[in-house]
Amino acid sequence: MQFDSFLFLIFWLVVLALYYSIRDWRGRKLMLLIASYLFYAAWNPPFVVLLWISTNVDFCLGKLIGAAQHQSRRKALLAVSLLVNLGFLGFFKYADFLNQTAAEILAWFGIGYQPQPLGIVLPIGISFYTFQSLSYTLDVYQRKIAAETSLLDFSLFVTFFPQLVAGPIVRAPQFLPQCKTPRQTGADQFVWGLTLFLFGVFAKAILADVGLAPVVDQVYADPAAFGAADAWLAVLAFSGQIFFDFAGYSLCAIGAAMTLGFSLPDNFHCPYGALGFSDFWRRWHISLSSWLRDYLYFSLGGNRVRPLRTGFNLLLVMVLGGLWHGAAWTFALWGVIHGTFLAVEHGLKHAAGFRLESSAAKLALMLATFLLVSLTWIPFRAQGFENLAAMAAALVRSDGAAVLAQSSRIAVAGIVAAMLLWHILAREIRLEQIFQRFSPMVRGALIAVLTTSVVIFSNGDSRAFIYFQF
Repeated sequence: MQFDSFLFLIFWLVVLALYYSIRDWRGRKLMLLIASYLFYAAWNPPFVVLLWISTNVDFCLGKLIGAAQHQSRRKALLAVSLLVNLGFLGFFKYADFLNQTAAEILAWFGIGYQPQPLGIVLPIGISFYTFQSLSYTLDVYQRKIAAETSLLDFSLFVTFFPQLVAGPIVRAPQFLPQCKTPRQTGADQFVWGLTLFLFGVFAKAILADVGLAPVVDQVYADPAAFGAADAWLAVLAFSGQIFFDFAGYSLCAIGAAMTLGFSLPDNFHCPYGALGFSDFWRRWHISLSSWLRDYLYFSLGGNRVRPLRTGFNLLLVMVLGGLWHGAAWTFALWGVIHGTFLAVEHGLKHAAGFRLESSAAKLALMLATFLLVSLTWIPFRAQGFENLAAMAAALVRSDGAAVLAQSSRIAVAGIVAAMLLWHILAREIRLEQIFQRFSPMVRGALIAVLTTSVVIFSNGDSRAFIYFQF
């Protein structure tokens, strides 16, 4: 059940109708919990059991950790939570990957081992709800929050359907307090939620799926058939596709939650207008990068240790962040590249007190950051190292043919240029502030244009959100 599907629209309307017809707050929350389980069951019903186990284990362990007096017992209980959550994640996501890696290592030593694929189906959203639930037990262990006493509230925190399968990754202090009192949804908030949802669907269904994805798929399927100009266009197109795809999902999630009176954190804020890589990670997939920073990077010592160790910490966190995205060494390589960029950038700032003053220098750094980030998306998008090498070779080919249709080139260039300009100009402003600056007539016209575009130009391809695979 995707946000840009007719089925979800029906589901959402039914949920809204039931939600606002129930007067009792506990009854509303119970209805939302049931709806969330139904939403998840629409993907693969048996995995609802996995979600239920993860929820109940962390709820019980949170109470035990909160009540425990001895540090050794608290550590033991936290270890159980880590073992259960990371055990599920490791088995479903990495079992085949580790099996194949072991076979390749043994082959280096001349030992023949041909494992059969285990055929494990990855539960959708497991990377997201695992981190979300795990952050709760970590917060209780670190005494940042008290253990939750309501199983209903905690279950809704883990399973809330707008953000269940692809985030944003919400922390317990951000969500659980909202469950304690009935949510009041004003007309302005409700309309803004609908508007955000529309923005998200337009970004996903039109800009990502119709405008950019066909070029990306065509070139990455056979890079050797394309010249350098088409290959570069595909690289830039994927930068736009993955942004509009995932940021579009986040806008839909935030908007859908807002119509129910709940507030979810922002997950993207003009990342391609970033001044360097540390700024990029403050703007891209904010809920994941802040999770890795708070629970992993700081635990390793963060930047409170020697510069060399800080560089190692950044590299390790980004490699693990890369593997969080997918069980493949290309994702690890993506993490290595980003970790290296972050470490070098941190080292330069530490050694030279690097500061930018002029607007021209800032613009140059934004464009350089965007270009480097776009190149790092190649291992992220490539299907294995052969595809990666072919794509890299295509970028520097001097005799390749111009294969892409002229209309595709114009579409990609126009969308990417507009995206980049928007990110540079709006990097210090919230989307809602910009929208409110328009007159009601302009806002209405914009909503009408976006709605019409989605209805007319959406190709009905039902292309899954990219982050569903993670």
